[in-house]
Amino acid sequence: MKFIVETYGCTMNQGESAELAARLCSLGHQQVSDANEADAVLINTCVVIEPTERKILRRLRLLQDQGKKLIIVGCMASVSPRQLREEFPNALISGTSDYPRFTKVLEDEFQRCGEAISSRRQEQLVLPVAQGCNGSCTYCITKLARGDLVSYPLEQLVGRVERAVGQGVKEVLVTSQDTAAYGMDGNDRLPDLLKAICGIPGDFRVRVGMMNPDNLSEIMDGMIGAYQNPKVYRFLHLPVQSGSDRIIRDMGRAYTSGSYLEMVRRMRSSINQLTLSTDVITGFPGETEDDHRRTVELMEGLRPNIINVTRFSRRPGTVADIMKGQVPGWISKERSREITRLRFRISSEINASKVGRTFSVLIDEKGKDNSVMARTDDYLPVVIKGDHDLWQRVEVKITSCASTHLYGAMVERMEN
Repeated sequence: MKFIVETYGCTMNQGESAELAARLCSLGHQQVSDANEADAVLINTCVVIEPTERKILRRLRLLQDQGKKLIIVGCMASVSPRQLREEFPNALISGTSDYPRFTKVLEDEFQRCGEAISSRRQEQLVLPVAQGCNGSCTYCITKLARGDLVSYPLEQLVGRVERAVGQGVKEVLVTSQDTAAYGMDGNDRLPDLLKAICGIPGDFRVRVGMMNPDNLSEIMDGMIGAYQNPKVYRFLHLPVQSGSDRIIRDMGRAYTSGSYLEMVRRMRSSINQLTLSTDVITGFPGETEDDHRRTVELMEGLRPNIINVTRFSRRPGTVADIMKGQVPGWISKERSREITRLRFRISSEINASKVGRTFSVLIDEKGKDNSVMARTDDYLPVVIKGDHDLWQRVEVKITSCASTHLYGAMVERMEN
């Protein structure tokens, strides 16, 4: 059987898709990149916002009409299994908590059809470190999909990275619903895991995934030490969601804008050239123009490299879905556009300050129009013209910039 994988949503979904694809390959089935060639399609779903859910359903209907065998996994399969079974009765469906059992379902359904096929060589490992979280955000449907925090054993995770590095992996993406929560249900915490991973011999980089501020505050000292390790990208994804303390409280998040700013200040003062990415939700129930202005002012003072802006999306089963004061969509859209404009202005100014400087970068992605994408040690994306080999460390001089990335010219090829 030939199959293709399509993944929506977060980095964690990407990692889980890779694991399920590897299981199918171990049974002798072949992963392809063209849906027209595929007999089956594995769709890993996301339900964070309604537009994504609608897009996935349209795609599933098209594939079903084309006669493809559907394998539906991920968060939508967790929160809406009945709806999916009614509309796609011949599909194999598994929520996120059922993956251990689901591998046996895949074996029974598709069975072994030959010798194991090596899954595609990967120089990047997506490493989910936990399932679920310990938060109670009032807008979050992912909590309903993934449940309470269950951290994977440190030794098991380190073993995966050791094997992957031994097979040539150059980049490890540490991810979960809230990476800072890792180990809150056990003994080892995220700094312990990162220390163990960075202790593995080899030339590779580690990117730490999204962390919620309240949980980062508990492990701040250890995380500062972890980020000072040269193997860890100096990239901090720390969502604030709003500049209004009242809205942050109504969101069910246990920090204030002031405590958030103090966390960022500590991280920036301890880690040179830290790249900051944050998230903002516009139009949360009850958000006034004054609340919005507080968010704008916070972003202007904070000056993050990246602001991920999302308009509030009502999700069934969440507290926020039935809150009073629902904000009209056109107001939420206007506020989103304003913060997006601010985001691009700030990032353009930051990126312009890099022009003329030289950086060591790791090439990790093919780009458009005969180019490649590389990452600096603070995870800034650099476009380099030319058909260069991936996963090489090179030195580049920044020649120009855009609001979302830098442009660089290669100076000198360095050793792996």
